[in-house]
Amino acid sequence: MSAGVPLDSIIALVQALVRIPSRAIEDDLAPIARCIEDWFIAHGIRHRVLRADSGAPLGVYAEVQGARGAGRWTVLDATLDTAGFGALDSWRHAPTAAIIEDGWLHGRGSADSKAGVALFAHLLQAFATEPRDFAGRIGVLFDCDEHSGRFGGARAFFDQPVAPGAGPPRPDGVVIGYPGMDAIVNGCRGFLRAHLHVHGVAAHSGATQARGINAVARAAELCGALQALTLPGASHAFALPAQLTITGIRGGGEGFSQVPDACELRIDVRLTPDFDDALARDTVARAVQQFDASRGAARASAIEWVDGWPAYQVPPSHPLAAAMQQAAQRELQAAVPMSVVGPSNIGNYLASLGVAALCGFGVVADGIHAADERIVLDSLAPVYRIYRDALDRLHRA
Repeated sequence: MSAGVPLDSIIALVQALVRIPSRAIEDDLAPIARCIEDWFIAHGIRHRVLRADSGAPLGVYAEVQGARGAGRWTVLDATLDTAGFGALDSWRHAPTAAIIEDGWLHGRGSADSKAGVALFAHLLQAFATEPRDFAGRIGVLFDCDEHSGRFGGARAFFDQPVAPGAGPPRPDGVVIGYPGMDAIVNGCRGFLRAHLHVHGVAAHSGATQARGINAVARAAELCGALQALTLPGASHAFALPAQLTITGIRGGGEGFSQVPDACELRIDVRLTPDFDDALARDTVARAVQQFDASRGAARASAIEWVDGWPAYQVPPSHPLAAAMQQAAQRELQAAVPMSVVGPSNIGNYLASLGVAALCGFGVVADGIHAADERIVLDSLAPVYRIYRDALDRLHRA
């Protein structure tokens, strides 16, 4: 125990979780769900498992309610599933060894986000076992289906009514325990994606007169035109620019002797408040139309849009954001900034539901989604105290 922090117990739970392989899509996730279930049972905390139609676990939710009646509802969210291991020979220690060495705890998922799970479980236990002189509700949601990109646990929880005649759950605020203590992440860019079908005219590659129109070459030119677009930059209100990336190209030629008449581009567009979904679609569509008009001869390109999520940002004045920032400053004796990040995450999904979500504050870590993922053990206690202080500010004030 470190100044009221059950540190040994937190570390033991992180190690237990890391030792269970829980790679998205690759592993059976029932054992990792059962591990946290057993922990809740051992500590007398009521919980429920969120399941798919097949019975497979999607997530685990637990909650405690204060004795002072109605108040805010705060949910702490972290993921139990992980990224893949990659090449095992690139790891210094086995991905599920959970070895502690030189102040670091090693293993896949230690940072993203089994440390968050262990911290949040112990925070819930503290509020469950101490006198409940707080108002409102505090819950923890542990997703078993986040790294697949489906966010199955979160969707099972937030999309489904909890009782007949009731609406889907809408907490007052959610904090996602992604790692990093240098900032409180209060927003991120959104995204929009598309398959862009570029057409040409087939011909024999050895022909000297009827050369056709090479769809792959045409697509390569279109790549350049799209990458050259001028998009809105960062602003004082939102510190990241819009962004467009060509993430894939696939030609449609049949063997070496045919000029391809079809090619597909994959594009990823990162959205900001100044470059939203509608503006992004219009910008890309206009660029493609202008390109086609300048080339002619082949069929016009077609855009197959893949819906994404909008950018979002929780105002620093929001009670949850303010409580986290004040608690962090008190613990660390330094101002901790709010920031927005480039990759989208479950915070975008929650924002689309009208739920304020802070999408990052947690332990100091290294190697996330890479070999030798690890966390700094000395960061567990201050992160615990910061969350505890923030919850007290929200529910005991």
